Amino acid sequence: MYQDEIIIDGLQYCLWDRAYFESLKQSGVTAVHVTLVYHETARETLTRFAEWNLHFERNSDLIMPVMSMDDVFKAKSEGKVGIFFGAQNCSPIDDEIGLIEVMRRLGLLIMQLTYNNQSLLATGCYEQEDSGVTRFGKQAIAEMNRVGMIVDMSHSSERSTLEAIELSSRPICISHANPQRAHPALRNKSDEVIRALCERGGLLGFSLYPFHLPGGSDCSLEDFCRMVADTAEMVGVEHLAIGSDLCQNQPQSVLEWMRNGRWSKSLDYGEGSASNAGWPAALPWFPETSGLKNIYQGLREIGFSEQETAGILGRNWLTFLEDGLKPE
Repeated sequence: MYQDEIIIDGLQYCLWDRAYFESLKQSGVTAVHVTLVYHETARETLTRFAEWNLHFERNSDLIMPVMSMDDVFKAKSEGKVGIFFGAQNCSPIDDEIGLIEVMRRLGLLIMQLTYNNQSLLATGCYEQEDSGVTRFGKQAIAEMNRVGMIVDMSHSSERSTLEAIELSSRPICISHANPQRAHPALRNKSDEVIRALCERGGLLGFSLYPFHLPGGSDCSLEDFCRMVADTAEMVGVEHLAIGSDLCQNQPQSVLEWMRNGRWSKSLDYGEGSASNAGWPAALPWFPETSGLKNIYQGLREIGFSEQETAGILGRNWLTFLEDGLKPE
């Protein structure tokens, strides 16, 4: 049953306060991959870690840090929500490869090579020209493999993603994206990418962000679960998970920071537009306290076994991270 399982949400960036931590606990989630930074520099990333240290201190009855998968089991046994950190860009390492190991030791377990734009490591999904993984990127992937930091290509372009899959000596993840055949967004992934990812032991986390879903905010629970089932038929259920991309209670200013950072004078709208510049309307079947439980039930109703559903809702993340976070 849902309440007995290890439940892991593979990506959130919500308004982190005690009220939301209480709702996370109420939801039954065991652990959450929290976006620590988007465009922050190495120095600014240290401040984000310090802010979270204060969250852990003030809310120790609700949340705890996760440095290894042993901590996920500890969180489950103590009735707390485990928090593990990732970066949605390579900005935390500046232009210094040695900072990969430094950030990993501080608790940055996952790092995207790009966030929409060309970075020092690879090409983002919104660039017109896809030059693939850079020279720095090739060395950064090797260093991430060495220290046990997960490579994430959620916001990366086609060629860059395929090259990262091939270059990495360890399986990588796409923590929050959907198949392009279900919805042709630039952020979603082609069948070629999904097959290559899974053939190398990687993991795909399905996103609940409406701009990435068939039908947008009108996507039904059944539509979502059918998308998961179709992908399972293609690559196997053991490679699939959830990365909700939930940004609950965040103001418009946070959305603009995610899309624009400091690089643009004019507003960039991501998958939105000038006439639809705000947060998309939330999915009615994915409220913060019962959304994952609804997916669990929806997957069971569409034909997944209890074991397969438990895998998608958390066990697959657990297995993937247990292997990928160990230093070489």
